[in-house]
Amino acid sequence: MKKKFNVTGTCIPEKHYMVDISEKLKDIMKLIENEEYFIINRPRQYGKTTTLFLLNKKLKKNQTYLPIKISFEGIGDSVFESEKNFSKTFLQILERNLLLNDKNLATFLEEQEVKVQNLNDLSNVITKLVVKADKKVVLMIDEVDKSSNNQLFLSFLGMLRNKYLLRNEGEDVTFHSVILAGVHDIKSLKIKIRSNGEHKYNSPWNIASDFDIDMSFSKEEIGTMLDEYIKNKGVKLDKEYFSEKIYFYTSGYPFLVSKLCKIIDEKIMDIKQLKWDKEYMDRAVKELLKDSNTNFDSLIKNMGNNVDLRELIKKITVDGSEITYNKDNPTINLGVIYGIFKDEQGKLKLHNRIYEQKIYDYMSSLIETSTNLSFYNQRSEFIKKDGSLDISKVLLKFQNFMKHEYSDKREGFLEEDGRLLFLAFLSPIINGTGFAFKEVKGGEEKRFDIVITYNKKIHILELKIWRGDKYHEKGLVQLAEYLEQYGLGEGYLLIFDFRKVKGVVGKIEEVTVKVCEKEKKIVEVYC
Repeated sequence: MKKKFNVTGTCIPEKHYMVDISEKLKDIMKLIENEEYFIINRPRQYGKTTTLFLLNKKLKKNQTYLPIKISFEGIGDSVFESEKNFSKTFLQILERNLLLNDKNLATFLEEQEVKVQNLNDLSNVITKLVVKADKKVVLMIDEVDKSSNNQLFLSFLGMLRNKYLLRNEGEDVTFHSVILAGVHDIKSLKIKIRSNGEHKYNSPWNIASDFDIDMSFSKEEIGTMLDEYIKNKGVKLDKEYFSEKIYFYTSGYPFLVSKLCKIIDEKIMDIKQLKWDKEYMDRAVKELLKDSNTNFDSLIKNMGNNVDLRELIKKITVDGSEITYNKDNPTINLGVIYGIFKDEQGKLKLHNRIYEQKIYDYMSSLIETSTNLSFYNQRSEFIKKDGSLDISKVLLKFQNFMKHEYSDKREGFLEEDGRLLFLAFLSPIINGTGFAFKEVKGGEEKRFDIVITYNKKIHILELKIWRGDKYHEKGLVQLAEYLEQYGLGEGYLLIFDFRKVKGVVGKIEEVTVKVCEKEKKIVEVYC
């Protein structure tokens, strides 16, 4: 069977190209060896199920352990209607797992199922099971928040917590280690369950150790997957370049890492050449952003369902606001749980550049569908005879659009949505042939850089709100330095100017800025 890059379900080493996570597994094993109870709460498609699968295999090879890996996915809500239903179902799930590994223990559980009536009975069966096994029994429960929207689940955790405490006092026997895996941590799961506003933080899982293991993939770890791919398929590629670029765009988000590789391997690469050209990277990102998948669906849904979260995302991505990272803030914590936010040197940032792009596209699309742009941004007007993009014309036409459509409400509208409006204006012009990568820069000047690739040519465009002469001069130098990084001689600056100064709006200037002994031409357009 040929291996492939996998983005759905558990990754199997014999079937799929995989990142080497052996160091992560070693760190998890240390927690297990120390008899810790903990929860692996990470966003969807972050490798939780695959990690449990590999951990289960590792534990099976050690004769001192008896791993039991189960899932709460698909068990239905009726299980949580009573302690009796839950206790019997839980033992049935354990029995099903043990049937393939230890038939004697499976038979024992089958005998016990008919006797259990409540959680106390279940507790007694767990004690007997561990004694009978005469091994360190490790319980792993995947998808704990899929079918656990019920108070009874928290009572079950409370029972496990009580046994853990008694075990430490020498008064009970129970699981050596318990690992829960899901999107929510127990604190946020309790809030989810108690939707009536009764938010009690006294967790039944306050015995849990912190799970601080970084489950995102580093640049080096991404390289291990590419090594396996090269060896297995014989593909030629610059591993250092692609490892770095994939990490640059994804920040190591497992689903996005595998998805980009899958796109290049299955949709872009010429199967006859078996070679990854460097230009494939941008093409894969562009293809991914057009893709419809459950990961992006969840991202957009989570933004749509929570106004506070959506506004916070907008402040960071579009407005360039610098916000301190603090997980005690419920909106920030929710964004972290969903994989949208991360901590970057104490500042709140979007987790990865792919998400930034997707969010820009989503927000600008909302503007595009609610604004009359079609009269002004007909694509054919902005394409030169050689097929390249005329950025100057794009800016001038946008300036004209602003003058005629937003002259009366420009300040109130533009402070909030000017950048998104320009992205909405630009999108149909470059769509299909070009690609625009956006990046907001924080600070007082709040720059908004766009790198446009169109017909294999690169254009650097910067958007900013006028903040005074001092910041303007500084911004020109920064743009010139940015142009130098890309080896370009010309760049563009679109300025949203809200001063009540006659003749400023509609102004077009060309300025020359010297950097690294080289002159850079910058076209300035004021709106």
